[in-house]
Amino acid sequence: MSDPTSRPRRGQKLEVPIVELDERGRGVARVGRWSLVARGALPGSRVRLEVLRGRGARHEARVLEVLEPSPDGGPAHCPHLRHCGGCAFQELAYPAQLRALRGAVEALVDPLGLGVPVEEVAGMQRPFAYRNKMEYTFGTRRFREDPSERGAPADFALGLHVPGRHEKVIDVQHCAIHFEGADELLAGMRDLCLERGLSAWDNRRHTGLLRYLVLRHGFRTGETLVNLVTSAEAEEEVDALAAAFLERHPQVTTFVHSVQSRPAATSQAEHQRVLHGSGRIHERVGQLLYGISAGSFFQTNTLQAERLFAAIAEEARVAGGTLYDLYCGAGTIGLALAAEAGLVRGFEVVPSAVRDARANARENGIENAEFIEGDVLASLAREGGAGSPDVVIVDPPRAGLEARMIPALARLGAPRLIYVSCNVAAAAGDLPYLRAAGYRLERVRPFDLFPHTPHVEVIFTLVK
Repeated sequence: MSDPTSRPRRGQKLEVPIVELDERGRGVARVGRWSLVARGALPGSRVRLEVLRGRGARHEARVLEVLEPSPDGGPAHCPHLRHCGGCAFQELAYPAQLRALRGAVEALVDPLGLGVPVEEVAGMQRPFAYRNKMEYTFGTRRFREDPSERGAPADFALGLHVPGRHEKVIDVQHCAIHFEGADELLAGMRDLCLERGLSAWDNRRHTGLLRYLVLRHGFRTGETLVNLVTSAEAEEEVDALAAAFLERHPQVTTFVHSVQSRPAATSQAEHQRVLHGSGRIHERVGQLLYGISAGSFFQTNTLQAERLFAAIAEEARVAGGTLYDLYCGAGTIGLALAAEAGLVRGFEVVPSAVRDARANARENGIENAEFIEGDVLASLAREGGAGSPDVVIVDPPRAGLEARMIPALARLGAPRLIYVSCNVAAAAGDLPYLRAAGYRLERVRPFDLFPHTPHVEVIFTLVK
């Protein structure tokens, strides 16, 4: 047993109850005024922990033994769960996950004193095989999940990084959250690369050819895109690999080869070649068909995105008015509301996203939407004489709104402001400033777009 008056020490072993989840989905135990956080520890369980390190009042720990299981625990759906960073609490029953997500939003919003209750989190009926995009990494240091395993090469892996050990890659054989059929594509690419002796990227030495495999799938259309990212052109090797892969997997709609020669750990391409198909796939959300290229941003959960867009439309109540869609990306939200608006104006800084937005409008026959390319704040300043919008939707980057955007929104003076956020902490930091700018929070609606993770998408509805 632990002494509640003493600070936990590195290497110390403690038996403690897990009381909640933190913002990263780790279990939290309390020892006096200190917190212990451990990956894989579920609320309601009692565990034996080893303290690893600490800073301030929080200490990291690892689970040595589960002494009493959580009443909300359940079976794992993935063989890699203990080491993979893709899911934080897959063994926690899904209703308990939704309660935990709601509690996390309440912990950030309620202290603001805005007087608006956080609604229940809108979850999925089947929270598995939901991701329409997965990015897998090639690596030269395969992580051994079982120290006794033999046979698999130690210097080649295709999968996901081990949390906290970026040089190690788990050789993923099955993933419970990527789209059905992705396991087969992942295994097929791995087998062909090994057969052909192609080298994986070494992120220490910055050598090797194969860097990333990005898979995208249209749930409503059945179309599949494969994007192979390499460190060099290597056209002869890549073309032969693509041809063999497409022969084995004829269900693939389009195959793209991207080159990223810089050491930075990113799959964003310096340039691309389309080796098969059009270079794009399509996905239907509601009544609209969206084109998705290899580098496009698109909601990773098609089924929940459909519910999210419908809820945004309910909150916007644009009713034939003018809608501004700020940080609009490929225009998915604004175009989803175009049928109810008189005019949609999207603002976005990324040129490729604007091209996708314009193409999506054209391909869906939407004539009352226009998209303005450039810095969003500068574009709004130039549009100052174009009249006031009836509704503004903001879906900013994870960091939230930049400071100068708050007065810009106040100058626009829209009667309704819909703030869509995937980072509730950042949004909660913006809400007091929006209140000072003349807006009142009316509704808080969370959506689970990323089951088994601590991430939650929230619609904040504000009115003048």
